[in-house]
Amino acid sequence: MDFTLNEQQTELQRVARDFAQKEMISVALEMEEKNIPLPKDWLKKYAEMGFLGINVGKKYGGLGLSNLEALLVIEEFAKISSAVAFPIFESCVGPVKAIEHFANEDLKMRVITEVCKGNIIIAVSMSEPNAGSALTDLTTKAEIQGDKIVINGTKRWCSGGGHSEGYVVYCKMSDAPGAKGIGAVYVEKGSKGLSFGQQENLMGWNGVPSADIFLDSVEVPIENMVVNADGGFKKLMEAFDLERCGNATMCLGQASGALEQVLQYVQEREQFGKPIVEFQAVQMKLAEMAMKVEASRLLIQRAAHNAEEGFPSIFESSVGKCFSNETAREVVASAMQLMGGYGFNKEYTMERRYRDVWGWGIAGGTIDIQKINIASAMVGKRFNQR
Repeated sequence: MDFTLNEQQTELQRVARDFAQKEMISVALEMEEKNIPLPKDWLKKYAEMGFLGINVGKKYGGLGLSNLEALLVIEEFAKISSAVAFPIFESCVGPVKAIEHFANEDLKMRVITEVCKGNIIIAVSMSEPNAGSALTDLTTKAEIQGDKIVINGTKRWCSGGGHSEGYVVYCKMSDAPGAKGIGAVYVEKGSKGLSFGQQENLMGWNGVPSADIFLDSVEVPIENMVVNADGGFKKLMEAFDLERCGNATMCLGQASGALEQVLQYVQEREQFGKPIVEFQAVQMKLAEMAMKVEASRLLIQRAAHNAEEGFPSIFESSVGKCFSNETAREVVASAMQLMGGYGFNKEYTMERRYRDVWGWGIAGGTIDIQKINIASAMVGKRFNQR
């Protein structure tokens, strides 16, 4: 067991960190102030640097590296903001990986290659007005009619909704009860019958669009099937175990970024004639923050390492996500408190971290749902919530 990054991983981490720190801070500020997604020219630069599809196969335009390498890059961008990291998140641990693992070769070549080139962003559309934590209560239906799939329904809380060029839509594909009838279909923006609600006005995540999706007899070719209802939900949840690790890493990035920021601040800020880092109360708080960041990183990297190029286990991914969701809130709150009025001031970005980090404990399965997943894995059975 080796906890040291190898030379290739260290170099990738350094390149990502240098790019994010030198190039993306001003971009993140503009995205926050104007609530706009990452401009397309920057998406192209991401592609040129190899940041899109890091763990995607080379034949689809990715780097062909492991999940761990992808998470290393996501953390460095998440230190700047959730918004600048989000396209990398979607290309490495989001719907792209579900397509790569389960879709037909034609769809993989048609979609994933374009993502890795920076031409498109795709999003996952899971939740509905009455199906969030109870995801098996989906009512959006996909019906196969000859060589077409016809989709009807309403989706909610889609990060990237209205902005992304394509959507992996979870839907009921048969009348079988619960999870047995659920699959997923790829729907392109611009499809006839596809429309979007107004952009959500959220507490945080400025620069990450979110909107309802309305599907009114939307027709897509049968080749756009990602997974069918025959075991499809199980496959989708396996892919989602990797997305949990990405979610946890977005939190880790906020927490480790906050720690780096406040560590510099306490060494420069003077009160009572000396830097405030000289006070034991500050030292204790820094140590507590560092322990939580390090533990979070280890849990996430354990899940990624044990999965190799596949998907992490539900236990390890849920432990990593739950712990990171909770501790990131604590770390960022402590950093804000140490910075006093500066932490509360928008100009210094700590309050943005605080707003953003709360969203990750809601998205991708709430903290409470993760604890149910953990307990279920421990006893080897699923608990009926009904």
